[in-house]
Amino acid sequence: MSTESESVDLVDDATVTNVARAALFAALTGAFAYVSFPFPLSPAPVTLQVLGVFLAGILLGPIWGGAAMALYLVAGALGAPVFAGGSAGFGALVGESAGYLWSYPIAAALVGAIAHGGLAVRAPERIHPARMVGAMAAGTVVIYALGVLGLMLVLGLSPTNAVIAGALVFLPAEAVKMAAAVGVVRSERLTAA
Repeated sequence: MSTESESVDLVDDATVTNVARAALFAALTGAFAYVSFPFPLSPAPVTLQVLGVFLAGILLGPIWGGAAMALYLVAGALGAPVFAGGSAGFGALVGESAGYLWSYPIAAALVGAIAHGGLAVRAPERIHPARMVGAMAAGTVVIYALGVLGLMLVLGLSPTNAVIAGALVFLPAEAVKMAAAVGVVRSERLTAA
């Protein structure tokens, strides 16, 4: 009787690594959602979730950055407390913040595609900061376009009121998140790894 066995790789190492990184960024975005507070000028709260979207796109690229945000939505829909303020469940995906949440996979993929100049992922230190900011600005447009649409559909806001309450009042906070993302990506600890 032979006891020989062969090793079979069912999934290559790169895929395993990328799935793990996507799960990490989904969890990071969930952690950022706990930094949440009501904003009197908007029905949507201020959170750090968008920083997670930016970092996923820049550091994982368009495919895995988008996958990380899709995983984030699935985890929240299944009951993991990863949405703003620790909320969870499918209700968040049809509530007043639904448009923002649904935009995250699209925005992360767009940020990654612009930052990396396509689907191939480059080393983060090779991405010029101006290109990163442009990518994040494009991602912000997607997030706020869908967020405003969600506010109009769910709350019945007029287009003007939805743009003011759902986008314009948050722009200063987005500028700070963009600066933080560039700082994280350009940090020596990250680029030395």
